[in-house]
Amino acid sequence: MSDKTYSDFVQKKSVHINLNKETHSAFRTVLFKRGLSMQETFEELALRVGLEDSDLMNMLDELIEKKRNKTKDRLSETDAEKLFNILEEESPFSS
Repeated sequence: MSDKTYSDFVQKKSVHINLNKETHSAFRTVLFKRGLSMQETFEELALRVGLEDSDLMNMLDELIEKKRNKTKDRLSETDAEKLFNILEEESPFSS
């Protein structure tokens, strides 16, 4: 089967990813030193996640935990701010 015929059957999807400047620079530098492109690296990562590679599943579990902790921290800060505002409003020392 010729490459053109094969490529007619392969469909691609495009993904746009926002990274902060420092992350992008460090990521690209490491890949460049190893002769890899961002495209082929993300393709391999996506493939391994789809295959439920144990190392990547562990990384995803870590990300879930980070996300939970970040949400807890955000809620804690918001709750603390609300409590301080209530105390300020109800304070007998305020005018």
